[in-house]
Amino acid sequence: MRTFDLIRDAVLPEFRERVADYLVEYETVLIQKDTDAERVRDTANQLRGYLRGLNTTRVLGMALWEELDRRIVENWL
Repeated sequence: MRTFDLIRDAVLPEFRERVADYLVEYETVLIQKDTDAERVRDTANQLRGYLRGLNTTRVLGMALWEELDRRIVENWL
């Protein structure tokens, strides 16, 4: 499963629409082939922080957050 699909599925149903709106901006930068490495790294770190915040507010479960964080590091950092 793609990382962004996994994020969308991991979010509690009542927050999915709002989170999906934010994810579009991250996804656009991270999946483009011509994005420079520094911007990819910065965006990936911002996404990690966003997901950490979702975990802190209990919108996303801890086990899922750890898996998602690992995927972001492997794919974009």
